[in-house]
Amino acid sequence: MHSDNTSILKYNDENSLTCVISLAYYSARKTYTIERELPAGKGYADLVFRPRKNNSNPAIIVELKYDKSAEGALEQIKKKHYTDCLKDYSGEILLVGINYDKNDKCHTCKIKKIIM
Repeated sequence: MHSDNTSILKYNDENSLTCVISLAYYSARKTYTIERELPAGKGYADLVFRPRKNNSNPAIIVELKYDKSAEGALEQIKKKHYTDCLKDYSGEILLVGINYDKNDKCHTCKIKKIIM
């Protein structure tokens, strides 16, 4: 998905990865409101998937990194209190950290489930 939907000149940046994830979750718009760069806690969450009414899907907070680590992305979500953007939500929240290594073109992902 990443290589099919980004320019070779802009492949290795966070904005390209954000756009690709938005495309990958395009069908999720039926059950989620998807917000980019949402003010959250002490910063901005890259992507927040807020469940629409009358469905039981978990909320999702995604932090994207490149040339760092998926674990570091999860730590940023926790450290900067990004879950504050979902104060009016109760239920499961998936915290998702995704890292892209531009040298080996490998994506890594870590997911942690919490309950609010």
